Amino acid sequence: MSTDGPADPADEMLDVVDEDDNVVGRAPRGEVYARGLRHRCAFIEARDAQGRVFVHRRTPTKLVFPSLYDMFVGGVVAAGESYDDAALREAQEELGVTALPRPVPLFKFLYDDGAGRTWWSSVYEVRCTAPVSPQREEVAWHDFLTDEELARRAGEWQWVPDGLDAYERLRAFRAAG
Repeated sequence: MSTDGPADPADEMLDVVDEDDNVVGRAPRGEVYARGLRHRCAFIEARDAQGRVFVHRRTPTKLVFPSLYDMFVGGVVAAGESYDDAALREAQEELGVTALPRPVPLFKFLYDDGAGRTWWSSVYEVRCTAPVSPQREEVAWHDFLTDEELARRAGEWQWVPDGLDAYERLRAFRAAG
């Protein structure tokens, strides 16, 4: 776990952004979540040397989407932090790998759950050839799945909704490219 930020994740300062992703203020993460303020997140698809996707189940102590599955590592972009820096930080933290190459940005989209929760989401990909050692505070279970296995599980397991949205957008992005 990183010791650079506040001890309580709810106290971490986030940039609040408008519908065009311009910073309009700052607030602690807990307030951002409680008030449904728009902020920034990074989603990183991590693949191993065989091309399989890192999939994990979040711990029950997570502030949002506890105990759900996710096919991305990542998280919120801290106040004043770039998407690219957040992507590298989050991927290294969640995978437990320090010599990770810089994730490659693919696209950005505005996630909106229709219930007042919205955030700008930047999607990345990274190849992780080193053994992973995920944070116990973040990851309750993990494995690497083939694309076929992930596609099958996408319809079976209970996934974080923003990750599932990013997954569908990533599949469309790759199909169009």
